[in-house]
Amino acid sequence: MGEACPACGWRYEREPGYFVAAMYVSYFFAVAILSGIVLGVQAAAPRLSLGWTMAIGLPPFLLLVPGIFRYSRIIWMHVDRALMPGE
Repeated sequence: MGEACPACGWRYEREPGYFVAAMYVSYFFAVAILSGIVLGVQAAAPRLSLGWTMAIGLPPFLLLVPGIFRYSRIIWMHVDRALMPGE
């Protein structure tokens, strides 16, 4: 990730630990997405045990983890900019 936006000059990481709050956003997305995948697998194959359902749902979820990581940072930057526009 670069240090600043090439178009507007906005510094991405304004202080050490700036993206710690993005972990909460990431956690929210991860729980929602994994739950959706597991519920989808469970609906498609209702006779599977929870262990097998999780085992089937985990690989697609792991493919989505880089996107979750990236977009949680982007969303956190937008939230921070909305709450503190002058900084």
